[in-house]
Amino acid sequence: ASAAACSAGISLASARGTLVQKKTFPAETEVTSQTPRIGVFVCNCGTNIGGFADVPAIAEYAKSLPNVAYVEENLFTCSQDTQDKMVEVIREHDLNRIVVAACTPRTHEPLFQETVRNASLNPYLFEMANIRNQCTWVHSNDKKIATEKSKDLVRMAISRASLLDPISELTVGIQKSALVIGGGVAGMNAALSLANQGYPATIVEKSSELGGAAKDLHQTWSGQNIPQYLDELVKTVQKHSAIEVMLDSEISNSSGFVGNFETQVSNHSSSTTVQHGVTIVATGGQATDTNEYLYGKNLNVTRWHDLENNPEKLKNATNVVFIQCVGSRDDQRPYCSRICCTASISQSISIKQKNPDASVFILYRDIRTFGERELLYKKARELGVIFIRYSLERKPVITEVENGLEVGIFDPVLQKNLIIQADLVNLATAIEPTDNAKLAAMYKLPLNAENFLMEAHAKLRPVEFATDGIFLCGLAHYPKSLDESIAQAMAAASRATTVLAKDSIQISPLVSKIDTEKCIGCGLCEEVCAFGAIALEEVEGKGFRAKNISASCKGCGMCASSCPQQAIDMLHFKDKQIVASVCAAV
Repeated sequence: ASAAACSAGISLASARGTLVQKKTFPAETEVTSQTPRIGVFVCNCGTNIGGFADVPAIAEYAKSLPNVAYVEENLFTCSQDTQDKMVEVIREHDLNRIVVAACTPRTHEPLFQETVRNASLNPYLFEMANIRNQCTWVHSNDKKIATEKSKDLVRMAISRASLLDPISELTVGIQKSALVIGGGVAGMNAALSLANQGYPATIVEKSSELGGAAKDLHQTWSGQNIPQYLDELVKTVQKHSAIEVMLDSEISNSSGFVGNFETQVSNHSSSTTVQHGVTIVATGGQATDTNEYLYGKNLNVTRWHDLENNPEKLKNATNVVFIQCVGSRDDQRPYCSRICCTASISQSISIKQKNPDASVFILYRDIRTFGERELLYKKARELGVIFIRYSLERKPVITEVENGLEVGIFDPVLQKNLIIQADLVNLATAIEPTDNAKLAAMYKLPLNAENFLMEAHAKLRPVEFATDGIFLCGLAHYPKSLDESIAQAMAAASRATTVLAKDSIQISPLVSKIDTEKCIGCGLCEEVCAFGAIALEEVEGKGFRAKNISASCKGCGMCASSCPQQAIDMLHFKDKQIVASVCAAV
């Protein structure tokens, strides 16, 4: 979907922003010096709350609590009519804190915060008590317990609301350019997708030429010519006025945050600083080497992409054996490399089409020709390719003999050991990522056990990292086919465009705040921060002190909880606010 959005974005690039209307709000009322006047709105949520708790009793109880100036019961507090009325009530009763006892803040807090803002209050002078999910849905069989627990949550919310402070939104400018790390097909497509929308991109490639792993491929599973495609892609990228290519170069250092990154790029002779708003990581991968099955000892034992690069090896081959899952789906690499089955079956079909009398065997653990690739498997069977399954406990054994190679395999169908005479044995070795450890440490990016980069969420944020402004695509993420890499590259570019299309971005103000007078510069906060949102800087006459990078902060609180000097507060979640809520509960 994001790749499709990228294609649409390229077509609509010239019209971007022409229909945008910015929402305006009234000026905020200054309430810092005022005594808290809390308005409480208790929702029935139809029967979700009202059917299982005594809402009138909850509302009446709220009236007795300190600092409460107004209480109202609603059928649906989230309805537009109630929202409009809330604005009027806040102004009429001069309320300066709002508590809504209703459902989950996950879905409804932004709605109520906007309503509060429409009433000239800061949106962070608002608190929710989740009496639906945490009370009536949990205690639907006991109305008394649901009611009493709801009162407790309302009391806790009011106690916390009394101590809330207004917080200003943070705004940062945007460097409208991108850095793409990796010059393979994924990296080039990502850069091209951005450049075609008017955003300059710099490609950093550690080798001496563009192309990446695709240089070892000659044909897609559907028959498309890869060298021709790659040649045209490289020429298009090199000619594009908005794309800069830096070959024989690597990332040596990086700092900054979403919209404002600064990266040092080094080559053999010099170092260059690149300013950019987003980063796309497309560092790629490669087929692994192996010492199994006589590979490297016998020239007639090849890897799957060796055949791609040396098709002459197949000219005189009449007995060919393909062995799948070499170096993958085992203890060292438990993952499936996904493209090997398709590659081997495609090559086996090519052999049978050129020489129908050739004997072709595929020794496999599981055949994973997903989607339309299943048609290849069907075609291979029809052409006479023989498939024999094996297990890790009874792997094939290759022996050199006078006239070639012998492959020993146990056939689970025949329940017999077979000996296959082979002119050529081709190994489907695993796909592994390039060494991402240094880059991951530099950008604070997560790696899985196999050294592949991990996205923020497989379904909701599949091409993004938890660190804002950094995206991923291609083999660095997991093994995938060329068309999947291209689609993912376009998706990453599409998500990157959501940042670059803005002149500035608003950052959540729910971040850490450091008291430099209390800070002793121990660096523990910097060490525990997973997002690179704290750095030590030298202050004249005081030594090193921690500094918060608000644009990178996720408000997780790790720094505040680890600080031995209690020099760090989390805005909107200060100790006094949390303690007030806890004390109200007990």
